[in-house]
Amino acid sequence: MHFTRKVTKDLTWVGADDRRLACFEGVYGVPNGVSYNSYLLQDEKTVLFDTVDKAVYQTFFENVKYALDGRKLDYLVIHHMEPDHAYTIEALLTRYPDVMIICNSKIQTMLGQFFDMDLTGRVQIVKEGDSFSSGKHSFTFVMAPMVHWPEVMMTYDVTDKLLFTADAFGTFGALNGRLFADEGDFFGEELDEARRYYTNIVGKYGPQVQAVLKKAAKLELNTVCPLHGPVWREHFGDFLEKYLLWSSYTPEEKSVCLAYASVYGHTENAANILAGRLVERGVRVRMFDTSVTPASYIVSDAFRCSHLVLASTTYNAGIFVTMENLIHDLVNHNLCNRKIALIENGSWAATSGKLMREALSGLKGTEFINDTISLKSALKENQLEALDALADAIAADIKNS
Repeated sequence: MHFTRKVTKDLTWVGADDRRLACFEGVYGVPNGVSYNSYLLQDEKTVLFDTVDKAVYQTFFENVKYALDGRKLDYLVIHHMEPDHAYTIEALLTRYPDVMIICNSKIQTMLGQFFDMDLTGRVQIVKEGDSFSSGKHSFTFVMAPMVHWPEVMMTYDVTDKLLFTADAFGTFGALNGRLFADEGDFFGEELDEARRYYTNIVGKYGPQVQAVLKKAAKLELNTVCPLHGPVWREHFGDFLEKYLLWSSYTPEEKSVCLAYASVYGHTENAANILAGRLVERGVRVRMFDTSVTPASYIVSDAFRCSHLVLASTTYNAGIFVTMENLIHDLVNHNLCNRKIALIENGSWAATSGKLMREALSGLKGTEFINDTISLKSALKENQLEALDALADAIAADIKNS
């Protein structure tokens, strides 16, 4: 049975929710599921914008059939070739053999990589600024390379002032019937998942996102249609402000993201005491145990906060495995412009602090606060002064920044 919703008079959402997916891309937990968005335009010609993941194959085709209402499908516009949006392309072309594909040359190349299909005469290649008309609606195309794959593009509906943004402005979480961001409390309930989506999926490519945002700034926008998450028809500027911060690696707030890795609780104890000292000085602290909280959540808050404190025991002469994974993610997601403090622990050879510093020092704009606090097995009374000094330094920096 179909479930569709009108985006505008002529445009219908024909996507689907997936609440059974445990890990998005096999990495990121999605306890609230995810949506795969596809949109069908009913004009003189019918145009489908993207397809969906194999997990929602049946629902998608039921929705497309219902929305077409007996008409044939004329065009498929492909914005992004990642399989969660492109898996069902081959099945779509089999069901609707007269469809003409609109895409750029890089997408055409990837079509040949993912599918063994003869597309001779069925692909219309577009580039930056090209135009297309489906009748009443006219479109222009905006290339968005590395947001977050090299082939990505966007489509602007000049008639309705509507932008199809591919993975940009996406959000983890099923729609649960609420297609539009304004149908719920997005900034109160969904912003954290939007941030986690951006920082982990797109976060490495801040300069490329900034380049696309400059292009989008020239467009008058009534509606924004991403491939995951809700459609925007109101207050998009508020969400755009977040993207401007995230993509420029500018903290959203003056606060501390404190993450620790502890085997027997001694490193955790030092982290707890420091957290208390910081709170006493009026500093907001967001605290995580790297062995309990998946790295994607901590990466998200590292983008949110102005300061990081990373505390790790030494393990196999290196960084404890869950902290090492977090630092690997922070580096791979290109987190820049952060003030960082380090705490290490080791019963006979504490090396984690040196290794953490080496890994993080390559990130642009990184500044380290005070020397690494080094514990030998457990925090001692005479080291409380060093924690107080670190809390003072962080609090003063936050106050003066």
